[in-house]
Amino acid sequence: MSDFHGVFPYLVSPIGDDGRVDDEALARLVEHLIAAGVHGLTPLGSTGEFAYLSFEQKRRIVEVTVETAAGRLPVVAGVAATTTADAVRQAVEWRKLGCAGILAILEAYFPVPDDGVVAYFGAIADAVDCPIVLYTNPQFQRSDLSLAAIERLAGRHRNIRYLKDASTNTGRLLSIMNRVPDLGIFSASAHIPACVMLLGGRGWMAGPACLIPRQSVRLYELCRAGRWAESMVLQRQLWRLNQLFAKHALAACIKGGLELQGLAVGSPLAPQPALDATGRAELQAVLESLGALP
Repeated sequence: MSDFHGVFPYLVSPIGDDGRVDDEALARLVEHLIAAGVHGLTPLGSTGEFAYLSFEQKRRIVEVTVETAAGRLPVVAGVAATTTADAVRQAVEWRKLGCAGILAILEAYFPVPDDGVVAYFGAIADAVDCPIVLYTNPQFQRSDLSLAAIERLAGRHRNIRYLKDASTNTGRLLSIMNRVPDLGIFSASAHIPACVMLLGGRGWMAGPACLIPRQSVRLYELCRAGRWAESMVLQRQLWRLNQLFAKHALAACIKGGLELQGLAVGSPLAPQPALDATGRAELQAVLESLGALP
C-alpha cells in the first residue's frame, strides 16, 4: 500500500452556472499544485464543498483529478454520506477511477452511536483495497469519531492507516497517537501544522495549501529536517492565512484567493456567500505578504 506523507491540498470544486464541472479549471489547478511540489491531492474534502455536490458532480471531479495527475502523485478522494450504502458506492467508484486512497467522512442528520460510527467506517474500509484516511471534525460532525472508535477501527482494518484530525485539540491528537501509535496523523487547518509535525505527524491535508502550496511544502521540509526554529518562523507567517479562514467562509476564501492568483475556479456553491470586498482585500494583503500572488 502507498505511504502517504507531506502536503495534500484540499481541492476546490469548480462548478459552472449550468451545474457542470469546469474540467479545464480543475485540470489547471491540479497542474499548478503538482508544479509547486505537493505530495498528493485531495478532491472532495471540506474545501471541495462535498456537501453541496451531486454524485455525478463528485464522480467527474474525481475523474478529472485522477486523469490530470496521471500517476505522478497519489489522489486521496473524499467519501461522505449519511448512509453506509452511499458511502460504499462512492468508495468503490473512486477506487475504480484510480484513486490511491479514500478520505472517509461521516455525515449525520441524527446522532449515530459509536457502534454505528464504527460500522460505517468499517464498511468503507472493507469495500476497497486501498489506504483509508479517517476524518474527524467535531465542530461540524453531529456524530464524531471517539478515541475508542478510532482504536477499534484501526485494530480491525489493516487498511485504516491514517487520520486527519480537525478538532483544534492538540491534546486529543497526542492521545490518539499514544493509543494507536501505528496510525499516521495528518494535520488540518484547525491545527498548527508545525506543532503536529513535532508530535510525529505525517503532514497536513488542508485547504490553505491550495493557496500557498510552495510555502506549505517548504514548511514540511523544514519540519522533516528537524529545523524547528526556522520552521516556526515560517509557520508564524503562514498562520495569518489560517486566521482569515476562521473569520470568513472557507470555500469563499480559497476560491477567492485562487481567483486573485489567476486561477478561475468560480464562486462558492449557493447558498454559501462569496467573499465580500473587505474579505477580498484582507486576503490579498496576506497573500502578497507571503509571496503567493503573481
